[in-house]
Parts: sequence; C-alpha cells; structure tokens
Amino acid sequence: MGFDLKARLDERRARQRYRRPQVMDAPSGRTTRVDGREVLNFCSNDYLGLANDAQVIAAFRDAALRWGVGSGASHLVCGHQRPHQDLEEALADYTGRQRALLFSTGYMANLGALTALVGPGDAVFQDRLNHASLLDAGQLSGARSRRFAHNDAEALAGQLARSPAPRKLVVTDGVFSMDGDQAPLADYLHACEAEDAWLMVDDAHGLGVLDGEGRGTLFAQGVNDRVPVYMGTLGKALGTAGAFVAGSEALIETLTQFARTYVYTTAMPAAVAAATLVSLEKARREGWRRDKLGALIARFRRGAAALGYELMASDTPIQPIRVGGDGEALALSRALAERGLRVTAIRPPTVPEGQARLRVTLSAAHEEADVDVLLNALEAAKCPS
Repeated sequence: MGFDLKARLDERRARQRYRRPQVMDAPSGRTTRVDGREVLNFCSNDYLGLANDAQVIAAFRDAALRWGVGSGASHLVCGHQRPHQDLEEALADYTGRQRALLFSTGYMANLGALTALVGPGDAVFQDRLNHASLLDAGQLSGARSRRFAHNDAEALAGQLARSPAPRKLVVTDGVFSMDGDQAPLADYLHACEAEDAWLMVDDAHGLGVLDGEGRGTLFAQGVNDRVPVYMGTLGKALGTAGAFVAGSEALIETLTQFARTYVYTTAMPAAVAAATLVSLEKARREGWRRDKLGALIARFRRGAAALGYELMASDTPIQPIRVGGDGEALALSRALAERGLRVTAIRPPTVPEGQARLRVTLSAAHEEADVDVLLNALEAAKCPS
C-alpha cells in the first residue's frame, strides 16, 4: 500500500476542509493586506492591540541592537540572557506565583509541562474541547488520558473518583479558543481537591484580557491561589511570541530538569523577552484597552444577534458565529472577503462535526466603525440582493 498521500489530500479537498496559508503583506493589526488589497482583520489574537504598539516595537529594536537576533543556545547552556530572567520574574509577579519559566511556544509549554508531571501509571483528565496541544501532550506523556464533557464538573468528579491512578492531573483551557467561553474553575477545583488531583490551566486566551489588570481567568474567577499549574502565552494579548508556565518553586525546578521542550531547544531571542516586558507592563496598567475591547464585544453581540446569527456563550474577544456546514461557513467567509473583511471559516477537525463557524476575534485596535462595517457585511451576506 505504501504512503498514499494524494488520496488523503484529495479526501480532505472533497470534504471542503483543505486549508492553505494566505500570505499577508502587512502587519497583523486592525487591518492587513491580502492579494494587494487592504482588508479589515477580524482573525488576529492580538486582543489588546499591542503587537504593533510603538513602545513595544522600540523595545524589540533596541534589544536586538544590544543582544542580537538569536540567543545562541538553550537556556541551560548559554542562552538564558538578562531579559529572559527579568521577564520570568515579571511574569511570576504578574500571575501571583513564586516563579515562571519561559518556553518558545505555547505548544512546547504544554508538551513540556504534561510530560514532566505525569507518565505511565498516572492519569490525565481533559475537557473535550481542550486545545490540540493539550490533547497531544496527554497522549505523549504515557499517562492514561480521559476526556470529560465540556465544562461538566460532575462528569469530571465521577471520572476522578473512579480512577485508581496514584497521580491525577486535570487539564483545561481557561478560555476555549474556538468557543470563547470560560471553564468553571471553582467547580473543577472542588472535584480535584476531593480526589487529591492537580489542576493545570492553559490561559492562552485569558491572560491580558480578563481581570481588572489583565491577570487572566484565574484572577477573574477568584481561584488563583488554588491552581498549581498555570500556562500563559505571550503571542496573543501581549502581542509578542512564546509562552511560560508559572507556579511554585518546586514546580518550576521540576520543569527545568525534566521538561524536554525546555531543556532541548534554543531559547527565544532576548529581544522578544525585552519587548514582552514592555507589553506586559502596558497590559497591566492600560486598562482602557480592556474597557474598549469590552465595549466592542458588546456592540458586536447586540448587532449580530439582531441579525439572527447564532452566537455562542462568550464574553471574551472570541465571538464565534455558528454556521453548521463546512460549505456554508466557507461561503460566508468568502462573502465577507468580497466586502473587504478577513474572517476565517473554522471547520472540523478543529471543531466538532457539524459545528463549522466563523471565528470573529475583536481587538482594542478596532474601532466602533469597524464593528459596524462587519455587521453591515454580515447583513448583506445574509440577505444578498
């Protein structure tokens, strides 16, 4: 039989699930440029509009001149430079933890943390809608992986009670990347504490956005001091790149020694760390960004609901419009593109079968008029002339 790659690709094309990257000829901000045309961008995860902030860019430029454009080695060899250390300390303070540890990507942070904490004989319990990196990490850890119904604390409690594993790790997104809703962390903690399990939260889409200072889902829900393992990314609301895990001294030392995706990879450029120090401070003190974002979210939800679109239960910048069929989602995305808007159609396997959607993401870089343009385009697409 061999590797029949063409048949596999043809099958994906036939199901209208074939995906290609489109080349952007401008920074990813409020607008971008595609095929020579400027478009309003409602796809970016740059929730606070910091990716193109002048002060963040200046910090990156100045640090590149001082530290170079590459770290030269892994953190444990000679790649851990002063900006890395300063950022780890700032992230630990921001998240209310003893320490934090930098990783090159969120995917690597999740792989490193799970495979360092659990292994064969242990058990990992995951929300059914967790990010792919968490699901992959659970499988690669060698622990027994169990998945429970989305945001269902009772289902989790039952699975925990039935598991004989000596170590039990519960893993969840804080804000779910394709639905935009939040995990019920207090209920999960109650289930974990009853069974001597640990909870790990991937807060990629909550950090910077939720809580008065942008400290994320755990602070917003009042449970930060009860969650042992916290993962956050730097490439979304903070506008740069990379990720970190924060927790106790013992946790971070464990990851330093045993997280293979930390030990065996080159450290992020120091310039990225230096730029993130600036964006982190801006995220913390510039509350107007979250206020503006909240107003834009409310405006969009009111308008889309009035047009009869099916929204999901989200008060975050992730505002999915559920369409259902893959073809219908692609058609709606194309209709918006014709009107100068970039909103990507999300199809299985990224989302469950029959739940294709347009994933609208809002940013503090947007203006009210931008949201109105999107709503007008959605109205025209719904009722073509």
